[in-house]
Amino acid sequence: MKKTGAWLTVYALEQLGVRYTFGIPGVHNTEIYDELNKSDQITPVLVTHEGGGAFMADAVSRTTEQTGCMVIVPAAGLTHAMSGIGEAYLAGIPMLVITGGIRTDSGRSYQLHDMDQHAMLAGITKKSVKVETHEEIVPVIFSAFQTAVTGEPGPVCVEIPVNLQLFLGEVETLPVYTPKRVVPVADPSSMAKAVKFLSRAKKPGILAGWGARDAVASLIQLAEKLGAPVATSLQGLGVFPGNHPLHAGMGFGDYAVPAAEEAFRNCDLLFAVGVRFGEIATGSFGMNVPENLIHADINEEVFHRNYPASVTLHGDASEVVASLLHELKDVQQESRRKETENIIAAGKKKYRDEWEHEVGEKRVNPWLFFSELRKQLGDDAIVVADDGNHTFLTAELMEIRNSGQFISPTDFNCMGYCVPAAIGARIGNPGKQVVGICGDGAFLMTGMELLTAVKMNAGVVIFIFNDGELSQISQGQKIPYNRKVCTQLGKVNFEGMALATGAEYIRLDENSQIRKAIEMALYASASGKPVIADIAIDYSKATRFTKGIVKTNLSRFPLSEKVRFISRAVIRKITG
Repeated sequence: MKKTGAWLTVYALEQLGVRYTFGIPGVHNTEIYDELNKSDQITPVLVTHEGGGAFMADAVSRTTEQTGCMVIVPAAGLTHAMSGIGEAYLAGIPMLVITGGIRTDSGRSYQLHDMDQHAMLAGITKKSVKVETHEEIVPVIFSAFQTAVTGEPGPVCVEIPVNLQLFLGEVETLPVYTPKRVVPVADPSSMAKAVKFLSRAKKPGILAGWGARDAVASLIQLAEKLGAPVATSLQGLGVFPGNHPLHAGMGFGDYAVPAAEEAFRNCDLLFAVGVRFGEIATGSFGMNVPENLIHADINEEVFHRNYPASVTLHGDASEVVASLLHELKDVQQESRRKETENIIAAGKKKYRDEWEHEVGEKRVNPWLFFSELRKQLGDDAIVVADDGNHTFLTAELMEIRNSGQFISPTDFNCMGYCVPAAIGARIGNPGKQVVGICGDGAFLMTGMELLTAVKMNAGVVIFIFNDGELSQISQGQKIPYNRKVCTQLGKVNFEGMALATGAEYIRLDENSQIRKAIEMALYASASGKPVIADIAIDYSKATRFTKGIVKTNLSRFPLSEKVRFISRAVIRKITG
């Protein structure tokens, strides 16, 4: 039979269950877009910038059972999208990227968009391939997709030359996609050793990351059996319910909230599952991991990278935790559990009281804001944070109750994530509330994607924490330098941006307005209209995370440099 490459591409995407593609049409992919327009299954979403489209695709993968998909032009479209592709790569998020490609039948050089896309993508994708014939298109897309979702997930890219898209070519068959689940099984002797360590531990703790997102029920049972506190990575917020009495917070140590710091004090064994011990999760590697470490992950390359493990369990988190639970069926540390729960409850109350009483009344108190937001959101609401000071305020003060209900940039740590990711999450989950927590600097990077939200009737609320600065960095500058260099923003009229895009605008200036403002924002978004909620946030109190990482990094300086930095800071605080 004869089919165009564009038809074959859309056929393959339909077989894979793709429901949305994100991108911008151009001369090298208009034939694919014409075929997408005929599809009863797939809706092509026009974005204002391919970087925003990549974050939308990322959010679809994180918050639904689908894999996010982009259809973009080569070269410039791809380089624009690379921020989102890089974020997905370092976060372990599956993504399928379909790019057009220059003509392979013209014999010409220096064509429009003529560059080696695969050399650019080599460091930020699991696989990148260019198809050469019509016959290859469907099986190559299937193979790329399988790579994206197997093991530790990640982005893949398939380049389809424009001449293949445009012209008819001979294909013998149309393959049907059959999912293949390839999961490593943890070594039985290692499992037995882990069981022995866990049953003998006096004060065990659990650290869970994004890789444990499908193991929630088993994790809860395991923590309750062991009487163990549970901390999560930033990306793992929600893999253990924030309202469970054994939930301690993000990370542990002196960069973490008091509940986690106290609950993990003198921990003699750590069970880490689905987490890579990256810089954010460990507070710039300031986490004090006990000598007895059991590390479970689907990617064996993460073992021993930053902290040596006593036992490694190479397998899927849900199966590893379920197996451990079965082997520990006779363990029940009820008294240890009650003691741990009391320590966590006291620590959480202590931190709430700090925020309630130490922050002034002139601007909006972050704790009061997050407390009210939690009251008004459903348990299944999706919370999207950007990169900045607000990220760690969200992590420390916002209770995330379900797996997959919090997403944020992590190891790649890309500003500009929140607005498009919130839109992608809402498109993929039309029945759920979706709210974004975004700094004013991050909003300026991708805020015009609200135009996409208006077109798609994607009712998201973007709460902008507006203080006129890149506050995470400016706070970091303030401590050692007593200076704020290149971190103060120009004055922006966010109401004007709402008018420009067709979004609703709400202003929140003081604590007395919090309840009503959140209520109005959620009400407006429920009708499908995106909302900008402009908040005069009080950033006067630093997060535990910010204070902790400054302390940790300074402690690593050579003595002479430490003296120089501290002396300079003291002199500048005295002299101004």
